[in-house]
Amino acid sequence: MRGHPHRGEAGRVTPSASGAAVGRRIGIGLMYGLWKPRVLGSWRVPAAGPVIMAVNHSHNVDGPMVMGTAPRPVHFLIKQEAFTGPLDPFLRAIGQVKVDRGSADRTAVTGALDVLSGGGVLGIFPEGSRGEGDFASLRAGLAYFALRSGAPIVPVAVLGSAERQGRLIPGLPPLRRRVDVVFGDPFDAGDGSGRRTRTALDAATVRVQARLGAHLADARRRTGR
Repeated sequence: MRGHPHRGEAGRVTPSASGAAVGRRIGIGLMYGLWKPRVLGSWRVPAAGPVIMAVNHSHNVDGPMVMGTAPRPVHFLIKQEAFTGPLDPFLRAIGQVKVDRGSADRTAVTGALDVLSGGGVLGIFPEGSRGEGDFASLRAGLAYFALRSGAPIVPVAVLGSAERQGRLIPGLPPLRRRVDVVFGDPFDAGDGSGRRTRTALDAATVRVQARLGAHLADARRRTGR
């Protein structure tokens, strides 16, 4: 598979942009082949420049669903536990970023910032792990990346992926089931001051949580879910 990570200065590995483009094509084929995505608001995603997609997370298929429905290739921050066996080289080849959630993973932070400094799209599950998918508990990582890079945040709500389990493939949504993916308006996490202090980070996290919660509520109203 093409799209190997690029080794930058001092041997640093930058997630592959061409690999993420390959991952998007794979995601399109799988997601539209297995389910029936309904995509709303994809035109809101900036066509160029760095973007952070903040995605709610209630099912393991949410990341691939966004990869297959977003208008641009996405590099997701993915827990290191997923990088096992053949999935390890595959996820690396399609430009995904491995992160150790139990520590301050500097390699993952550098890789994520490299994606944004290169004008790419970084995907984050700001709740940290799979849960209710309601943005109720946010980690500061999302606000940190937004303040550090200056990239706008696009909220993304994936709805319907965890409502029922399929019979043919347990653990996945029923085949050909409709899954809604709703993209919101981009917004800045900061207050315009450019500050990156702990106080600014905490305030940005509160602002981000409010915006993401409002988007999720609006997405549920629009989709009836």
